[in-house]
Amino acid sequence: MRTIVWFIYFWLYLIFIYPKQRYFEKRRAEGVPKEEDLPEINQVVQDWGNRLLKLAGVTCHVEGLENIPKDRAVLFTSNHQGNFDIPLMITKLGTTNPLVAKISLEHLPFISKWMKLFDCLFIDRGNARQSLNVFSKAEKIIEEGRSVIIFPEGTRSRQDEAGEFKEGAFKIATKTGAPVVPVAINGSYKVMEANGFWIRPAEVKITVLPAIETASLSKEEMKHLGLRVRTMIMECNNKQNHVADKEKIAVSAV
Repeated sequence: MRTIVWFIYFWLYLIFIYPKQRYFEKRRAEGVPKEEDLPEINQVVQDWGNRLLKLAGVTCHVEGLENIPKDRAVLFTSNHQGNFDIPLMITKLGTTNPLVAKISLEHLPFISKWMKLFDCLFIDRGNARQSLNVFSKAEKIIEEGRSVIIFPEGTRSRQDEAGEFKEGAFKIATKTGAPVVPVAINGSYKVMEANGFWIRPAEVKITVLPAIETASLSKEEMKHLGLRVRTMIMECNNKQNHVADKEKIAVSAV
């Protein structure tokens, strides 16, 4: 029942705010600077994302927000466990940041339009030229002073273990000198992917890890930046899961 209600709300809300979508699109077409509308667009997206998480029964614990550099654009790089990572990442980092998303999302009605309004980019991992173009646009966004979110795995792992982090994604940071901020998502796949795509309440932990200053990295360190970030994220999640397992054992022994 929760899943049905969630999807009904998902689409009805997008239809309800369609007039706002058209209003912002019209202003963009008329040449109104996007900076004038971004605060309101961000608020709409934040409200929608938080409602979706609440309706799904997601309990989210966030740690490490103090690790986000102040007054600087960064590249947020996160593991990708499930579909709910997107609303989590756009609502729990303090502000709505442009996201590099898979190309299939560009074909979704309504939602793709809103994503474009806050400058999300759609990447075709199978098209090298298109991917390079997307990375170039992401670099420009960072140079303009806005942070960008990317999932270097390129697809959902649907489990605790993260897949390989593609090194190419990190060139967005190394070419601009922006810090890389690793974000560990722990448990998001339990909301949907672990249940045959039925939505179930779950506890999710988001940990913002210390930033990596790319400007001071050697060429060799840049080559293995993806592996370094993946290791940081997995060590964080494995530690959390180990503590959780010990707590469960202690409770069951009482």
